[in-house]
Amino acid sequence: MYQNKKMAYNGELHGKITFMDNTVGSLTNIERSIIIGSVLGDGYMRIIPGRNNAFLEINHSLKAKEYVDYKYQSLKRLVESSPKERTMNEGRSAYRFFTKQHIDITHIYEEFYKNGKKVIPKYLKLNPLIMAIWYMDDGSKSRDRDIYLNTQQFSLNNQKRLLYLLREMGVKARLNKDKKYYRIRLLKESVGDFMKIISPHVCPSMEYKLVMTP
Repeated sequence: MYQNKKMAYNGELHGKITFMDNTVGSLTNIERSIIIGSVLGDGYMRIIPGRNNAFLEINHSLKAKEYVDYKYQSLKRLVESSPKERTMNEGRSAYRFFTKQHIDITHIYEEFYKNGKKVIPKYLKLNPLIMAIWYMDDGSKSRDRDIYLNTQQFSLNNQKRLLYLLREMGVKARLNKDKKYYRIRLLKESVGDFMKIISPHVCPSMEYKLVMTP
């Protein structure tokens, strides 16, 4: 089921995702999908006061170095400097890079940020690469093989919108209360379908998040 995944991370990504080979504005569909998947997950966009365009920050723990390097290679033409390690609070290490300020990133920013908070755009559509990046960023697997998307940063209405978008991709899910916040939990019957959709695009270092299904 998960064979040939490394092909997608060895310079063959455009060949693996043939339906994304065209361009959207000055971003390729692959670049756009990786950016959108990142914004759904841990990615952060902002505009520096006095500047015209937004940029994207990719920031993960040092343990996710291979994953950050994959994002960097995929977005390299939009980036000036390669990823760098940095020390955070309590001595934790992170690994990050920033894109350039870019008009098309600004367009994505304007769709995803309202009054400084992330929202789900009305006309957002998912695709397998967006879903894979989103899951690698913010997905988790329990001991009982339950699959969660940690969407607590989004409002309840925005999370319901995400449930609808997942259903459009053939994946059934519901909201699950985690302490006082809600997140998304995939229904058991849809875990296999979800894994089939995302597994060709999952970075080898993130394979531990996959669930083997019959």
